[in-house]
Amino acid sequence: MWAMQLQKIYREKRPWGEFVEYAKNTPCTVKIITVNPNEATSLQRHSLRDEFWHIISGSGLITIGTDKIEARIGNDHYIPRETNHRLEAGESFLVVLEISTGQFHENDIERLDDRYNRK
Repeated sequence: MWAMQLQKIYREKRPWGEFVEYAKNTPCTVKIITVNPNEATSLQRHSLRDEFWHIISGSGLITIGTDKIEARIGNDHYIPRETNHRLEAGESFLVVLEISTGQFHENDIERLDDRYNRK
């Protein structure tokens, strides 16, 4: 059995918006991701973690593998490790609950395409 350690809520700004992290490696990492209108995260994949997304609000497009899916409030999506994925907001903010399982490290992001020229 694991015991969740209390931690400070962590907030990080990105060019596309921000994320708020509520738990990290306990045994999961929980974030609320907010993508600004008409912005997008990088097309990316991870080798150490799987992700679960729950659409909280907004509109946009989700890429998982080769599938492009309209973001709909209340929908859930599972992204296995090594699967390409991206969040793209439409005309409004796209807000997503993300729960990652496995080992979480921001340097586990392999960016395949990024409109902000990050590597």
